[in-house]
Amino acid sequence: MDGRDLLAQRFEEHRPRLKAVAYRMLGSLSEAEDAVQETWLKLSRVDDERVENLGGWLTTVVGRVCLDLLRARKQRGEQPLDVQASDTHVPDPEVSPLPGGRDAVDPEQEALLADSVGLALLVVLDTLSPAERLAFVLHDMFAVPFEDIAPIVERAPAATRQLASRARRRVRGSDPAPAPDTDRTRHRQVVEAFLAAARKGDFDALLELLDPGVVLRADGGGAEGLSRLVRGATAVVAGARSFSTLAPTTYLALVNGKVGQIAVHDGRAFSVGEFTVRDGRIVEINILADQERLRELVDERTVAAVTSAGPAAGADAGAGTATDAGADAGTNTADGTSSTADGTPPTAD
Repeated sequence: MDGRDLLAQRFEEHRPRLKAVAYRMLGSLSEAEDAVQETWLKLSRVDDERVENLGGWLTTVVGRVCLDLLRARKQRGEQPLDVQASDTHVPDPEVSPLPGGRDAVDPEQEALLADSVGLALLVVLDTLSPAERLAFVLHDMFAVPFEDIAPIVERAPAATRQLASRARRRVRGSDPAPAPDTDRTRHRQVVEAFLAAARKGDFDALLELLDPGVVLRADGGGAEGLSRLVRGATAVVAGARSFSTLAPTTYLALVNGKVGQIAVHDGRAFSVGEFTVRDGRIVEINILADQERLRELVDERTVAAVTSAGPAAGADAGAGTATDAGADAGTNTADGTSSTADGTPPTAD
């Protein structure tokens, strides 16, 4: 094995961690892959024998690459400019079949739960400045010292610490409640109960499963009327009346390491939903129904593996979660007021 092959082998050992850093920085799986590849190119151009701590070097390099990408996004105006677009954006979900079949509980899945980052947190990270996000992700999530982060953001270590502190306050301030449940079995039971109640139109059961302050965020991409933000259990339940009438079949899948749902239509993913559960109730639902993005994120092999396990308990709830939970209820805007799909206030009955 020559020197380059050995270097490539060493790089592959670090790839999972690098991809994890990049995904948390960018919220995009394709951009995360690009950042990791750029990191490899940078490594291949240096004398690796002069790199004392390869893992640390690679982590800081991928962080710098991601920081440049985030800044380039802003310069190109790719970040959503209007409130509704930013409020309804859902980062790329990581979708995979449930390991071992429908009812298996195994160490692999428990590890995925422990190591994965939820869409709810990625949504909050999207609100941070590029420098704040880098400081928070590298220090709080990957234990990189501030002294190593400071040169990347071109600040002193003390100022870098302040960046992370501001980001931490933003993250905690977005949801001051206790951390979500980590019991995978309980989480799955709540998700299945929600899908079953939605399919049956059991509104009382839905209210029991939803936290009063639940937030439903649906990202339909460029499709008119699909993207919406709904706040409050009553508003979410009000839109559930059409769940049982929709054709796509819903299956359970791992979505960012947690049991979620994938609605399939004509052999393709129609929507992907992630649920955040706390104290046995759903506090947040994030759903991606952007067909263009889903074609890139969920391939036919994944769909086949997910559907082979059979429908979820709430089969045929389908993509209603993505499109109709807010369609009938109207959209609760960021300031808590309600509006219909076209943005006009609903009329009183």
